[in-house]
Amino acid sequence: MSRKPDPAPGSRPTLEAVAARAGVSRATASRVVNGGAGVRPPLVDKVRRAVEELGYVPNHAARTLVTRRNGAVAVIIAEPEFRIFSDPFFEQQVRGISRELTAHDSQLVLLWVEGPGDYDRIGRYLGGGHVDGALAFSVHNDDGLPSIIGRAQVPAVFGGRPGWPGASGTPGGPAVPYVDADNRGGAREAVRHLLSLGRERVAHIAGPRDLTSAMDRVDGYRDVLLDADPGLIAQGDFTEESGARAMAELLARRPDLDAVFAASDLMASGALRVLRERGLRVPEDVALVGFDDMTSISEATDPPLTTVRQDVEGMGRLMVRLLMRVLNGQETEPGTGSAPGSVITPTELVRRASA
Repeated sequence: MSRKPDPAPGSRPTLEAVAARAGVSRATASRVVNGGAGVRPPLVDKVRRAVEELGYVPNHAARTLVTRRNGAVAVIIAEPEFRIFSDPFFEQQVRGISRELTAHDSQLVLLWVEGPGDYDRIGRYLGGGHVDGALAFSVHNDDGLPSIIGRAQVPAVFGGRPGWPGASGTPGGPAVPYVDADNRGGAREAVRHLLSLGRERVAHIAGPRDLTSAMDRVDGYRDVLLDADPGLIAQGDFTEESGARAMAELLARRPDLDAVFAASDLMASGALRVLRERGLRVPEDVALVGFDDMTSISEATDPPLTTVRQDVEGMGRLMVRLLMRVLNGQETEPGTGSAPGSVITPTELVRRASA
């Protein structure tokens, strides 16, 4: 059988040219290019080789009609821009999401909430059918984002256990797929470690009250210290400056404290700065434990920070995998209280010199 000539120089290769080069029908070539099933592996290899040799790029509009997919996923971070680019947590999570989306031949569209007006913009974008699904994280309990995603009828997976009204984080709420770390268990391990060092007055720098991750870490602290003095708990917001302010507040109230568990590495680094300014040695005078194990922080502090590790990049990858299950119609039975496939990942105490 004679092979049709290659496309003329400068012309865009067509699906017909791919089929001719591979020696298969146009329908078979289309199924391979669009990810369809039912094609024998040798033919799949031939079509993929022809695609590579010809430099064929699928027509997006035509592909969307066939697959009913846009090949794009919105990643929505419910934080302003300055937080996103100053906190390595977001960098790691987006890196994991990006790498997993690439493996699924899908594009990442990054959106964030700078102010109230952004909600309408995000809602219009999601409702316009530009993306196949959404991944949202750092969603605060009073945030309107879940309702916006719901109204747009876009499949979604959330980073962090939902705590807003009507979600699976509240009694009787519907199941919402999510990925989270064992925040409460990690906090318990951190506090137990400090107690094992003989520390008696363990303080806690807590994260935002409207994030379930932060409140789970407070609960873990209280699980171990059932009669903890309320004066040993100070409020932060996961930023370095809030950790510094909370540390100064704790020292003013309880100058005799001998250990601190901070709910994030950034807050722990702020606390460490204040302790050094006050002439207090770490860990000799005050032992310090963080949470996250952002190595750009925990290994760079002096002394290096003992912290609770959560696999942030891996959690981003898991969010994508859960979303792909939803998009491919692979949901399991509803369950009771959390969505099918929702995942709680383990945490691990990483011991360094600060405690």
